Amino acid sequence: MLSKINETLTRLATRVEREDGQALAEYGLLLALIAVVCILALTALGLAIAGTLSSITGAF
Repeated sequence: MLSKINETLTRLATRVEREDGQALAEYGLLLALIAVVCILALTALGLAIAGTLSSITGAF
């Protein structure tokens, strides 16, 4: 009888200690951070390209 109670408590403890949702939220935050960095980098690159093209058209 004691082993059944111990087994049940062990199963309950493993269910409580699972961190699947937390890991998923962390991946979501990481993905959002990467997306923001990519958008900022592409914006800066676009401005640099626009400046270069503007100077090229000014040279003509």
